Amino acid sequence: MTAPAAVQIENLSKHFKLYRERNQSLKAALMRGKRASYEEFWALRDVNFEIPQGSTFGLIGENGSGKSTLLKCIAQILQPDQGRVTVNGRLAALLELGSGFHPELSGRENVYLNGSILGLSKRELDRKFDSIVGFSGIGEFIDQPVKNYSSGMYVRLGFAIAINVEPDILLVDEVLAVGDSSFQEKCMDKFAEFRKMGKTVVIVSHAMGSLRSMCDRAIWLEHGKMIGEGKANEIVDGYLDAAYEARAEHVEAQPQEADSAGGSLEARITAVEMLDRTGRVRDRFKTGDEVTLRVRYDAAHEIPDPVFGYALENADGVYVWAHNTMDADLDVRPIDGAGSVELRIPALPLQPGTFELTAAITDSTSHLYHTLRRCVRFHVDVGAPRESGGIVTFGGQWRQA
Repeated sequence: MTAPAAVQIENLSKHFKLYRERNQSLKAALMRGKRASYEEFWALRDVNFEIPQGSTFGLIGENGSGKSTLLKCIAQILQPDQGRVTVNGRLAALLELGSGFHPELSGRENVYLNGSILGLSKRELDRKFDSIVGFSGIGEFIDQPVKNYSSGMYVRLGFAIAINVEPDILLVDEVLAVGDSSFQEKCMDKFAEFRKMGKTVVIVSHAMGSLRSMCDRAIWLEHGKMIGEGKANEIVDGYLDAAYEARAEHVEAQPQEADSAGGSLEARITAVEMLDRTGRVRDRFKTGDEVTLRVRYDAAHEIPDPVFGYALENADGVYVWAHNTMDADLDVRPIDGAGSVELRIPALPLQPGTFELTAAITDSTSHLYHTLRRCVRFHVDVGAPRESGGIVTFGGQWRQA
């Protein structure tokens, strides 16, 4: 017999009233003799999907797409106007910074307050208290009022309480982005532990690389409607492709003018291409593939000492790599008119993920002629060497001494 879904969403819709006028007194409203005017805003419209038990599930979309509203409906903080939400199991939610905390109470007092809200008894909280404080890493501040806490301390304590409730389903909003890198690493380890235990984790995040690696499945929301549902890597790719195309259309609609951001434009980049070993232009490669980066240019007059360069970021905006012809000790001939420069990469040292290239033409004094930010977006799939995680591959050889 198939196990029931951890969460089932059926025909879910939720709207809010957006008032056109600022709040006024009751007296003013009565004298006006009419109700305040408003517009209906549908944050969610006819959303249907299931979250399998034991999965890590991502919610993807731009700000205002309905992700946080959906999480609040799952957590039963908000009631839907239409449809229903069915939750099978004990649920804990970390949705807003400091939610469930009383600012005047100490961290210790808020552990008991927040824990009791999440359904733990005082005896259970007594037993778990040291684990909560240990995970949060704020032991020396635990008896200070939380109003004096930094946003990172808020998040660490709130998350430590939520995971120690030992929920069947954990809901996590974007708040984890506030934590430092070491805390985020601890959270990732905890998510992995939850998965091994058969727990369900539902995550809202704009960190596409993390969602791709952490989540089994995901949905994509846009203006309250569900655009897609499926394997996390496929949904992330679709979402990023749409964002890239929208950005490219915006750039085409507004041609770049000569300014400090775009460069002086005596020489312009006319195209940036990624070629496979056969010379075919592609946007999808495998780890270890031979790749050639080609930049095409057009110089309005002779540029005596041009320097061509690239920078690379992943989908989370992490700066991965940069290189240019000057650092490579390549003496580029003066350019005048149209031409191209190529950089051959014998074996692509990137782990699976999505990446974006920036290209630039400068001179040896770093005068910028032209730059195109995130002008090429490409995907890397599993290839060789196949390594366990991260952004790059080292190609190291194991041996037992």
